[in-house]
Amino acid sequence: MRVLVVGGTGFIGHHVVDRLTDGGHQATVLARSPRPGLDLVLGDAQRLTEDEWARLLDGHQGVVFAAGADDRTVPRRPAEAYFTEANVEPVRRLLSAARRVGVEQAVLHGSYFTAIHRQRPELRLTDRHPYVRSRMLQAEAARKAAGDALPVAVLEIPFVFGATPGRRPLWAPAVPWLASRAPLLAPPGGTAAVTVRSVATATVDALERGLGTDLPVADGNMTWRQLLIRFAAAAGRPYPVRVRRLPPSALRAVLRGVGLGHRLRGLEGGLDTEHLAELLCGELYLEPTGREDLDAALRETVAASRAAA
Repeated sequence: MRVLVVGGTGFIGHHVVDRLTDGGHQATVLARSPRPGLDLVLGDAQRLTEDEWARLLDGHQGVVFAAGADDRTVPRRPAEAYFTEANVEPVRRLLSAARRVGVEQAVLHGSYFTAIHRQRPELRLTDRHPYVRSRMLQAEAARKAAGDALPVAVLEIPFVFGATPGRRPLWAPAVPWLASRAPLLAPPGGTAAVTVRSVATATVDALERGLGTDLPVADGNMTWRQLLIRFAAAAGRPYPVRVRRLPPSALRAVLRGVGLGHRLRGLEGGLDTEHLAELLCGELYLEPTGREDLDAALRETVAASRAAA
């Protein structure tokens, strides 16, 4: 199978390309910056027209969209327009072009917040958070554009750990704090987590099996306290690692302050700080689908963070 990987030089996309190659597939990469050793096309996914996508996709049997804006992005107001432009419209044009040229399978990398939205509709995640809404609309737009003949699998991805050569992990700023003797604080609740290798494996599996469903991916679930203990141990914090409880009221106050700072600068986060504490203090858990070693991935994250520093 010949597969176009949009964002194939990114943190996750790099591993998808490796997994495709290991499985005997051919990978073409669309990225904004060059990377030696790849069949790479330079381009900006947000700017490509449907006709340009069609020319790029011609001769490919599969496509993976591992690009777009994530929940860390804090754009200028309104955030709705920003996330629509970054996550929804490129995918709509991509999948419409893919259907035109006979692509047989597509995989989107999405967010586990859409899976949590299905589990806990009372949180109203798509109403309250522009980022989550964009991921839901992204999947809907992709499947509508693709039609019945082109299956679209959506991987719903939680926090990802591991390392990619040449890339600084997004967790890098936290590593010195985790390794120090500074207090560690964690709210109640917890999260699913996954290794970058598991995401890549699930991506290629969806392509090979022709899946067209929502696919939550996780290697395990941890309370925030457990995550900090395991992450701090990987960073070399002296044993025993102690984590103090952060009251939800304190978390709400901190997040309100963050939100006020955003508004004063004309910014709006993809996750609404007024409702974020309620979300984070819940159990954001998924049924484990992988068997990769999360502790090993935490150690890889720490090593890559220090190498980048």
